[in-house]
Amino acid sequence: MGSAKGLGNDIQPRSYWRWRKQDFFPEQSFQNWDTYRSALSQTCFRFKDRLICRSDDANEVGELRKQSENEMKRCLNWWDLLWFGFGSVIGAGIFVITGQEAHDQAGPAIVLSYVASGLSAMLSVFCYTEFAIEIPVAGGSFAYLRVELGDFVAFITAGNILLESIVGAAAVARSWTSYFATLLNRSPDSLRIQTSLANGFNLLDPIAVAILIITATLAMISTRKTSLVNWVASAINTVVIVFVIVAGFLHANTSNLTPFFPYGAKGVFQAAAIVYFAYAGFDHIATMAEETKNPSRDIPLGLLGSMSIITVIYCLMTLSLIMMQKYTDIDTNAAYSVAIQSVGMKWAKYLVSLGALKGMTTVLLIRALSQARYTTHIARAHMIPPWFALVHPKTGTPINATLLITILSAFIAFFSGLNVLSSLLSISTLFVFAMMAIALLVRRYYVRGVTPQRSLFKLIGFLLIIIASSMGTSAYWGLRPNGWLGYTITVPFWIFGTLGISLFLPQQRTPKVWGVPLVPWLPSLSIATNLFLMGSLGYQAFVRFGICTIIMLVYYVFIGVHATYDLAHQMESSDPAKVVENNNTGNVEA
Repeated sequence: MGSAKGLGNDIQPRSYWRWRKQDFFPEQSFQNWDTYRSALSQTCFRFKDRLICRSDDANEVGELRKQSENEMKRCLNWWDLLWFGFGSVIGAGIFVITGQEAHDQAGPAIVLSYVASGLSAMLSVFCYTEFAIEIPVAGGSFAYLRVELGDFVAFITAGNILLESIVGAAAVARSWTSYFATLLNRSPDSLRIQTSLANGFNLLDPIAVAILIITATLAMISTRKTSLVNWVASAINTVVIVFVIVAGFLHANTSNLTPFFPYGAKGVFQAAAIVYFAYAGFDHIATMAEETKNPSRDIPLGLLGSMSIITVIYCLMTLSLIMMQKYTDIDTNAAYSVAIQSVGMKWAKYLVSLGALKGMTTVLLIRALSQARYTTHIARAHMIPPWFALVHPKTGTPINATLLITILSAFIAFFSGLNVLSSLLSISTLFVFAMMAIALLVRRYYVRGVTPQRSLFKLIGFLLIIIASSMGTSAYWGLRPNGWLGYTITVPFWIFGTLGISLFLPQQRTPKVWGVPLVPWLPSLSIATNLFLMGSLGYQAFVRFGICTIIMLVYYVFIGVHATYDLAHQMESSDPAKVVENNNTGNVEA
């Protein structure tokens, strides 16, 4: 069992269950009103400092972990991670929103939506795998972006990670209730409480709240026990998935595939942007790095292995659904169980509903684990109060962080419908994955103190060309889905930006164990596909995304920038070597 003593002699063990102001706001800026007013007067200077500062691998892996006072237990191997991949992904989107998007957006071509999303997800998997091996910490993408793109970019990403965590858990919990109602031979909304609130918020869901609390409790008790439960539940779920695929093909009616593109190509990509939610979860494996026995071997096997198999399974499951039932007749709440019933296998709908429930339960279980680890590392950096970074000395789990995500998810799940949640979830996920691909290119082509300034400016210029051309392609698709002229401008610019990095910039860093192949082309393609799918979402998703971003920025100006500034300079002053380095170079390092 880890302890504060194991993390560093300068931290003394204290009671885990404490509730003092110093545990939430220990920074100098928040000691009293005078220090806070002084901090606010320096907001512009501190923001600039946070904008240009960078963390480093050693700081993320070593120093920041001391904020948790106790270590997480290393108890997982590649087999655990492989099943974590299944448990965290299968059961969410495929059972939750496939029916909704096939019915409303893509029709039978929903299978192509899953292919497009799967290819984009695999590109992101490559980026995550390289980072997870090099920086094996609980923070996942947040830690990686702090190292490569800086504190401010990491904060915006952290906000989206927390948003995706909270909204994603709420969406799955809501669908859990729908499938549970189907299992009881009732309509999907029958177990919800109807009110006079606005549409989308008028069906209250106490069962979703209950399932979130149950899964979070198990995650808080033990990581190893959670892994064992996930093994069993995922194995049962795999049997149900095989049954769904076989039943779908045995009762296939190929006439249901006509028309294949009822909503055109635009509908396919709009659906692809939404069903990307079905792949959201693979990044959770990276957050288990601190609890993995051999990260350099186990993480690639767990990430790449599980996602390759999952992509094939999704395409087969989707194809079986659209061949069993006409897309116009698909139930948007419990698609698979209703479709199985429609082909005369009434008894099987209970099996499918039970399998879907088990799948969604494991998703919630793994989400409860991984979201808490994201939150823990974000709190270690003091972007949220460090009280949420504490790891319990007996369980070896971050109980406070788990409670934070669970309470917020339960509140949203109680009020909000799936149609409100899914688009907001997808845009946050796509944004984070696009930032990861950018960070991977920065990591390969820029090393502080080594890369010449001229090469840095070239890298920034080429990256801006890649991002701008990708956004242009997405915008043109949204404005003129049947046009072609705009692509003759945007696509060559994307090729030029990527080719420029390939030809004019030497790689500054070689991966130690495993690296993304075909750099810079695959990361650049990941940027393009993620931004393209973001552009395929409706304007309401961007409005909600914009509102959430504004709220994040307000929090950052009044709290986040001051807390992180104080922590960075406190750590800097305690490291004599860093002080000497900064005096010699004039650079600000976190």
